Amino acid sequence: MSSVVQRIPAAASQQALAHFQARLAYETDCADVFYATNHETKDFVLLDVRTPTLYAAGHVPGALNLPTRTLSEQRLAEYPADTLFVVYCAGPHCNGANKAAVKLAQLGRPVKEMIGGLTGWIDEGFGLERGA
Repeated sequence: MSSVVQRIPAAASQQALAHFQARLAYETDCADVFYATNHETKDFVLLDVRTPTLYAAGHVPGALNLPTRTLSEQRLAEYPADTLFVVYCAGPHCNGANKAAVKLAQLGRPVKEMIGGLTGWIDEGFGLERGA
């Protein structure tokens, strides 16, 4: 008898490749954001989409606070149309980043979600900035 892990067979390698490559088009992780911010040219805008109060209590260094409800073409006008926005919220228990990603995509903007959000950032051992 097979384990619970193998009761549903794994996808064929080509299907798995397509699936996991597609995920990387939509997501990035905390470690990659940290590395890019500290060791490479930062070619994206990191958005904390939580409330200003939560942002002030602690946020990823270099992130801008732009709550989902405030996202609009006018607020984004200063950024070229091809600017990649990376969004995050509190963590895996929060769908705020997903909602922000939907809104940015509806506005025709490139977007990725930083999976794990603030919880993932802290779990990786990275520090926070405080204040507005």
